[in-house]
Amino acid sequence: MPKAIVMGLGKSGIAAARLLKQEGWEVEIWDSNTSPFLLEQQQKLAQEQITVKLGNNPELKESQLPKLIVVSPGVPWDIPLLVKAREMGIETMGEMELAWRQLQNIPWVGITGTNGKTTTTALTAAIFQAAGLHAPACGNIGYAVAEVALEVALGAKPPDWVIGELSSYQIESSWSLFPHIGIWTTFTPDHLARHKTLENYYDIKAKLLRNSRLQIINGDDAYLSKVGLQCWTHAYWTSVKGLGHLIGGKGFYIENGWVTEKLSSDSEPQPIVAVTDLKMVGEHNQQNLLMSVGAARLAGIEIAAINHGVQQFPGVPHRLQHVCTWEGIQFINDSKATNYDAAEVGLKSVKSPAILIAGGEAKAGDDTGWLKRIQEKTAAVLLIGSAAETFSKRLETVGYGNFEIVETMEKAIPRAAQLAKQYQATTILLSPACASFDQYANFEVRGEHFQQLSLEWTRSATTNKD
Repeated sequence: MPKAIVMGLGKSGIAAARLLKQEGWEVEIWDSNTSPFLLEQQQKLAQEQITVKLGNNPELKESQLPKLIVVSPGVPWDIPLLVKAREMGIETMGEMELAWRQLQNIPWVGITGTNGKTTTTALTAAIFQAAGLHAPACGNIGYAVAEVALEVALGAKPPDWVIGELSSYQIESSWSLFPHIGIWTTFTPDHLARHKTLENYYDIKAKLLRNSRLQIINGDDAYLSKVGLQCWTHAYWTSVKGLGHLIGGKGFYIENGWVTEKLSSDSEPQPIVAVTDLKMVGEHNQQNLLMSVGAARLAGIEIAAINHGVQQFPGVPHRLQHVCTWEGIQFINDSKATNYDAAEVGLKSVKSPAILIAGGEAKAGDDTGWLKRIQEKTAAVLLIGSAAETFSKRLETVGYGNFEIVETMEKAIPRAAQLAKQYQATTILLSPACASFDQYANFEVRGEHFQQLSLEWTRSATTNKD
C-alpha cells in the first residue's frame, strides 16, 4: 500500500486524507501544532485508520519515504521540508490539485482575487443552483474541494459544475487546474509575508486565469485595468461605470441600473437583471454581481434563472452582515474584512457617522486609504487585539485622536453603544482590517462572537429600559 503524508489538520487536510484513504493509500496527517481540538480530531481519525501526528513535522528518512505529500492551504509551499521533498523526487501537491484530478471531467468556475472572492463564489453558486444545476460552492468557502471529490468517489452524483473559491495558497500548489471559467475579482497587496513580492502574488493569481478557457476580469480594479488588454486580450471585462468604461468593448457592465451584457464588440447590449434585485449594499457588491452574472451567462444559464438566483440571495455571513438594530443604531458584522482594502470597502458601504471596532493580528499592506476613510466616516474607533497599539500610533500619525484601546470584544460592544448614543452614530461596525488568529480560531468565530455579544447586549439594554 503506497504511503501519503498530508500536512495540516484543518478542514482541507482531513478531506484530503479521507480521499486518499478511499483511493487505497496509507495516510498520515502531520500538524506542527497541538490543542484539545486537534487531539479530539486525532482520536476520531484513528477510528478511520488515519494516523495523526501532532506537535512536529515529518522527517524524510530513506527507509520510510512517502510517495506523495499533500499540503493544506495554510502550510507555506516553500518550507524546507517541502523543498527537500521535491528535490528528492517525492510528488508534492496541494489539496486543490488532488481534488482536481478527481473532478477534472466536470467544468469549474475558478474564482480568485484579493477581496470579493467569497461573495462572488456564493452568489455564482446560488445562480447556478437556481437554474437547477448541482453546483456546490467549495474551496476557500463551504466545503473543501476534496470533500466534494470524496463524495463522488463514494458514489454520489457528480456535480454539474464546481464553483471554487481559490486562494493564492491553493493556486500556488496546483499546476494542472484548468477551469472552464476563471474570474479575477480584485488585486491589491496581501499575503506578502508569504509571497514576498507583489509580482509573485500577481503571477500566482494570473496562473489560474491563464489556465482558464474563458476569463472574466474586474475592469474597475486599478491594477488589473492597468495591465488591461496587454495581458488579457480575450477576457470579458466588467465595469459598474457603464459601457464607455468597458475594456475591449465586450463583457458585463451596469447601465441605467441594470446589469447588461455585450458578448462581442459588435453585438447588441442585453439587459439581464436589475441591480436593486441584489440585497447587498455597496458598489463593490455591484462588481461582484457583474462577475457572477457573467459566469452564469458564459455557462449558458437563462436570464429568468439568473433573476431568481439574485433575488433570493441572502448575502454572505461576516461580510457587511446586519446583526440587529437598537434605538436606530445598526450593528454590522464585517469580520471577513481581514485587510486594509476590505475594511476600507466596509467603511465606504455604511452610513456615517459610525463607531468602528478594528484590530486583531495585523497584516502587511498600505493603510493609507483605510485611514482616510476612518477620518471621513467614523465618530470614534475602538481597538482590540494585538494590533491595537500599532493602530493607535497610525491614527495619531494622521491626526485622528478619537480612539480607545479596549482590547477585547466583550469591552468593545457596550462602549460602542455608549459612544453611538453620544455621537448620534447610525452604525456600529466590526471591520477589523486584521486576521483573527491572536484571539480567535478564524474570522467566522470572531464574527459570531460579535453577533452573540451584540444581541445579548441589545436585549439586556432593551429589557432594563422597559
